[in-house]
Amino acid sequence: MNSSEKFLKPEVINQVSRLDLRAKFIVEGFLSGLHASPFQGFSVEFSEHRKYAPGDDIKDIDWKVYAKTEKYYLKKFQAETNMMGYLAIDQSASMGYTYRQDLTKFEYATCLAAALTYLMINQQDPVGLVTFGEKLKAWLPPRSKRTQFSSVLSVLSKLVPEGITDYGSCMNQLTSLIKGKSLIMIFSDLLADPEPIIKSIHQLRHRGHEIILFHILDEAEANFPFDGMVEFEDVETPTVVTVDAYGMKDDYLAAVKQFREKYKDECLRSGCDYVAIDTSVNFDKALMEYLLQRQRRF
Repeated sequence: MNSSEKFLKPEVINQVSRLDLRAKFIVEGFLSGLHASPFQGFSVEFSEHRKYAPGDDIKDIDWKVYAKTEKYYLKKFQAETNMMGYLAIDQSASMGYTYRQDLTKFEYATCLAAALTYLMINQQDPVGLVTFGEKLKAWLPPRSKRTQFSSVLSVLSKLVPEGITDYGSCMNQLTSLIKGKSLIMIFSDLLADPEPIIKSIHQLRHRGHEIILFHILDEAEANFPFDGMVEFEDVETPTVVTVDAYGMKDDYLAAVKQFREKYKDECLRSGCDYVAIDTSVNFDKALMEYLLQRQRRF
């Protein structure tokens, strides 16, 4: 077993209690097995030089060129390859569910978000954080400084999933906060009325934002490993129902497939990336989905 496989085994990751170390294990183990090409498009790329003019920032002077020519030239960059990144995490009560996995959906989302923060900061990409439920909750503006990683982790470590979700209102609030075209990574189980969610995704795309939707379900929600008469309770409402699990399994799995296909089709139609995962999926696979889709977009 190589070091990448060792670090990325869920039982190893779950033994690491500190979120910063867990994020580094996920990313560094993942990176050790990757060619650099999937990361093209994350960082600002050097383009060309131009002569210094009064008023230009001297921090952009290329001193190596000056040493050779004794003339001042500025490094020009293709800023359009460097987008602001926002991690938008559903903090509603339904995200706190797990049946038999070690991580709840919310914990899985925060681990993945921490890993992506670590990755983007190391690529010098600005990244910020927002969590949402009935309204926007935590908010951290994008930064590319190394200290941003610690800031994001500090916020994530204190969050508890609670309450209901109002996607439409929250996405409208988020849209008003975001300045300029950005990359928005949404982490949610999407267990709410789909119409406001789909409408908000289309609106964000219409404004020029890139969207990656991580649709996170618990392993039990995805596969329905139940038998006999089972009582289910809605964590966001007082609703409790008792069902014949065996009798409804096929219909349930068909509904989950249709549920995911609807979001996949809508994302495809609007030019968004859709990543369907459940909490039994290794983080390296989730990251690979993200990076490959990011690569195809740039």
